[in-house]
Amino acid sequence: MSEPTDAPIRPEARSPRGFMDRRARDLSAERAILDAVSAVYERFGFERLDTGAFEFADALGKFLPDADRPNEGVFALQDDDDQWMALRYDLTAPLARFAAQHWDSLPKPFRRYAYGPVWRNEKPGPGRFREFVQCDADTVGSARPEADAEIIAMAAEGLEAAGLPVGSAIVKINNRKLLNGLMSAAGVTSEGQKLAVLRAVDKLDRFGADGVRLLLGEGRKDESGDFTKGAGLNAAAAERVLAFTAAGAGDRAATLAKLAEVVGGSVEGDEGLKELSAIDTALTGMGVGAERAVFDPSIVRGLEYYTGAVFEAELLLETTDDRGQPMRFGSIGGGGRYDDLVARFTGERAPATGFSFGVSRLASALRAAGRDLASASRGPVVIIAFSQDDMGAYFAAAAELRAAGIAAEVYLGGSGMRPQMKYADRRLAPAAVIMGGDEIAAGTVTIKDLDLGRDLAAGMTDNAAWRAERPGQQTVPRAGLVAAVAAIVRGQP
Repeated sequence: MSEPTDAPIRPEARSPRGFMDRRARDLSAERAILDAVSAVYERFGFERLDTGAFEFADALGKFLPDADRPNEGVFALQDDDDQWMALRYDLTAPLARFAAQHWDSLPKPFRRYAYGPVWRNEKPGPGRFREFVQCDADTVGSARPEADAEIIAMAAEGLEAAGLPVGSAIVKINNRKLLNGLMSAAGVTSEGQKLAVLRAVDKLDRFGADGVRLLLGEGRKDESGDFTKGAGLNAAAAERVLAFTAAGAGDRAATLAKLAEVVGGSVEGDEGLKELSAIDTALTGMGVGAERAVFDPSIVRGLEYYTGAVFEAELLLETTDDRGQPMRFGSIGGGGRYDDLVARFTGERAPATGFSFGVSRLASALRAAGRDLASASRGPVVIIAFSQDDMGAYFAAAAELRAAGIAAEVYLGGSGMRPQMKYADRRLAPAAVIMGGDEIAAGTVTIKDLDLGRDLAAGMTDNAAWRAERPGQQTVPRAGLVAAVAAIVRGQP
């Protein structure tokens, strides 16, 4: 029999699956994206809205089952009045609740943007998290196609402001009414068959036309031998669907003409064509050409959610994974028209349209494309601490730098000078300030340019002439501390 022990039981240091710890580098990149995109949204006249992290579970579209927990997919708890509330699943459902709650006092249309964390109680996996940051822009109260066009133009400009140059991403646009018109033209009537057709179209980029042709017909067997039952269309109807998906072209007007040949004549198809034509006119007026936004009939989003225009932003830049291998990043955001969400609360349809992207995913896309917004992030200037007796002088120097808008810290560990310099380098400090007894007595400071060392190690060649003359270490009068450090921090030749 073992003897009892008084050793404390220590928890294992671990993170729950699907939740990330993010340090300054990642947070800096995300903040840069949000600042840039927010400026675009505000230029378009959208106001920022922030709703609480929790919503009542029924407001999120989740319904209580017979058990004592809400439906899976959300993190929920019971309030003290026995009502179930859950962490928000996205930013759109809270907007619908807010709009319904304050409809009489809101300016209509109501134009808002929002960003913040959302939570999904789903199985995590590579690139799939239980907590992540979304950024949305929506217009509630306008049924005009021009409202969709404005969201599309804003999405394109926002992605460019976040670091994607023109031509490196494209917004692809479709309309659910065209898809419904296609179903009518192809003789598809049952809801199950419609869903099967839409799912087949959605796999065009993965399986190609031949694979989709099989899924539209009897079905498709994959490489492992697994069989997916098809939509059961006859050959003529399947070819009609494929002709619809192939109608996309760089020129939006040409695409509309091709689509009219396939779906024109049906009521919903003609409505969809008319709406896309109005979107094209508005996009053209805003200077959004085919290099930024195109009509793509293969885009299928939210089979039961969207009611009109749908759009998806795709990254076109070459990207590599962590091992340097080429990879296809694909979609980096999307949205569309959803006219039924507010009606869940009011019983009356309120037209709405919006666009959403995952901030972490966009940051990852930029990093994979070699455009990491955090690559230039640096830590504070580090003031080396030699003696306890001179701490007052160290903190006075730090205060002067901070007053000049320069981030600075006094080293407060217990190590000697060499480990302190290593610490400053790990902090990505632009400079280290050395104030030993000799410097203090002489009224001087020594400044080591750590940025220069990193630039030389990386083989940087811009401003080469200035860099060649720039001292790696300099001693200046104490009164010149701020000016000398500022030249390093701000990169002033």
